[in-house]
Amino acid sequence: MKSNSFAFETPQFRILSDNQIEEIHSASLEILERTGVLVLEEESRSLLGDAGGRVEPDGRVRIPSWLVEKALVTAPKRVTLCGRDGSRKVHLEGCKSWFGTGSDCPNIIDPFTREKRRMVREDIAAAARLCDWLPNIDFIMSLGLVSDAPWEISDKHQFEAMLLNNTKPIVFTAHDRAGMNGIIEMSSLVAGSEENLRKNPFICLYAEPVSPLKHVGTALRKLLLAAEKEIPVVYTPCPMSGATAPVTMAGVLALGNAECLSGLVIHQLKKPGAPFITGGVISILDMRDAVLSYGAPELDLLSAAMADIAHFYRLPVFGTAGCSDSKVLDEQAAVEASISTLMSALSGSNLVHDIGFLESALTGSLELIVLTNEIVDMVRRIMRGIQVTPETLALDLIDKVGPGGHFIAEEHTAFNFRKEFWLPHLMDRRRFDTWHREGEKTLGVRLNEEVKRILKEHTPEQLPEGMVKEIHKIRDAAV
Repeated sequence: MKSNSFAFETPQFRILSDNQIEEIHSASLEILERTGVLVLEEESRSLLGDAGGRVEPDGRVRIPSWLVEKALVTAPKRVTLCGRDGSRKVHLEGCKSWFGTGSDCPNIIDPFTREKRRMVREDIAAAARLCDWLPNIDFIMSLGLVSDAPWEISDKHQFEAMLLNNTKPIVFTAHDRAGMNGIIEMSSLVAGSEENLRKNPFICLYAEPVSPLKHVGTALRKLLLAAEKEIPVVYTPCPMSGATAPVTMAGVLALGNAECLSGLVIHQLKKPGAPFITGGVISILDMRDAVLSYGAPELDLLSAAMADIAHFYRLPVFGTAGCSDSKVLDEQAAVEASISTLMSALSGSNLVHDIGFLESALTGSLELIVLTNEIVDMVRRIMRGIQVTPETLALDLIDKVGPGGHFIAEEHTAFNFRKEFWLPHLMDRRRFDTWHREGEKTLGVRLNEEVKRILKEHTPEQLPEGMVKEIHKIRDAAV
């Protein structure tokens, strides 16, 4: 036994030091105490006022730091999301990273015509089926907005398309509290009861404040319902550095973190111990093109910093990866998706979303989902690190083979290479002659073929016909 032995099990990576995190935390508390947040919902203002917040007539609320610290104590340090069958699959804790798609793109690149068009319900279903098959997609969001259903109930159509075509955890959006109630009703039907859904939730709400420092009524009513029903919720700001937040990285972090913390306080006042996931889609306003960049290195930097802050709080954290500003699946998309995926894993972001986003979150791509599935697999090999043991050091084998020998025929090689080596599924390592003889297919071509193959061959486990009919009734019910 080695005395005081210390080993890294995974690669080590941080953006912020402990002192920097404490400074940002203190700055966020100062924002909440001095500047406050605008709370445009009556119950939330009452909860804050009764608990010790200073409520102004215009709806601005200044939140004392001790109230924030209390919420950080009551919030769960781990959140578990389940599969549709109730199996406990995704454990949001520590530095464990789980990857999934994003939601609400208005457009899609059709994998069959290769043209950009509006997203329809069948596209949501196709993305859900695709993700159900892909082994490194751990949860799903809708990828897109349904354009072929009445707007008032389109959120329920989006959710139903995911529910019927995927067995993995679902992070959903809802227009309002009424739509969210319908989604909870569908989910409770599948889970067997609302109590079963509470114990083993396979759904998680995504909701947002409005930067800077504004909580609107629609988002807060969904936040309060999630707390009441103990449905996990991601409540994440989307501040744009240089537009709706300071242009400096520290400034946007302090502001975005204040928005998260104020949402957490409201949520925990409603029901202490209800599951809450912090984080933020924090990036820059590109000053040349006036877009919120999804491929900027600053997004990766800020996401990793938010993960550092969340680990300081010991809260589960929402991350962003597998997305791009490119308009099509090209070299730019591959670069940006790869860097963001690796940065998310290295920083220990827990629930990492937006796989499949092109054009700064305006267009979804099934091929980019399949590509990022492969990237995640590669990244997970990197995150396994290097195991240093007598077996892996292989000193006796090295001595046996000796100078000038080879290791290809050794039992040690046959036994260990599958554990040590990552083997690609779609990346091509063949020699040029073989690649040329078999059609010179680029990665883009192979990705498109893989999308079509999965959609043709894979059918997720189906729900009972009677249950599906009941889900249809809930979906179509007037709000």
